[in-house]
Amino acid sequence: MIDQNKYGPWAFVAAGSMGYELAGKDDRDAMTSTDDKTTTSIEDRLELLEQRVRLLDDHNQIMRLLYSYGPSVDSGLSTIASGLWIEDGVYDVDTGLMDGRSEIETMVQTDPHQGFLKQGCGHVMSPARITVSGDNAVAVCHTQLILRQPDNDGYQVSRVTANRWELIRTSAGWKVAIRTSRLLDGRDEPRAILASAFSPTAQDW
Repeated sequence: MIDQNKYGPWAFVAAGSMGYELAGKDDRDAMTSTDDKTTTSIEDRLELLEQRVRLLDDHNQIMRLLYSYGPSVDSGLSTIASGLWIEDGVYDVDTGLMDGRSEIETMVQTDPHQGFLKQGCGHVMSPARITVSGDNAVAVCHTQLILRQPDNDGYQVSRVTANRWELIRTSAGWKVAIRTSRLLDGRDEPRAILASAFSPTAQDW
């Protein structure tokens, strides 16, 4: 019998979702008393289901973190933007390296970023390929910087970059340790960043 005290009130719902009928109490007692193998199989499946749910939750939290960058910098919320990183996190862009939250915050508060805000801009990110390994994760994606044209006649893509986000799980949730962004200008380095998404652990590039 599935121990609801151990697995919680949704244990039987989870078992049912995996193709098991939700039998009555007598039927469940008969099954567990005569077929320990079936019980073990259900418990193994529940453990696997829990692992998958944890992984999905990690992916969801990481996506929410990454997708917070664009709205925070495009609204000038420098503290929220810098808070996506750990205290000594690094933002390594081809235009310069920012070491620590304070430098990331300063970037949002000063030019050229403030000029982009006055002109009208959007930092737009593609869906990321995420690889979670314990308390570490890597996400790889494209980003675009879109600027309103000076004559107010529409928008133009100013930059398209390859991005590698290296993240760690903290007591406050997932945070960025290092973000590396390189302009897709034909060089090998930005292509290597994108290719790193497909390495077995995505740890090396």
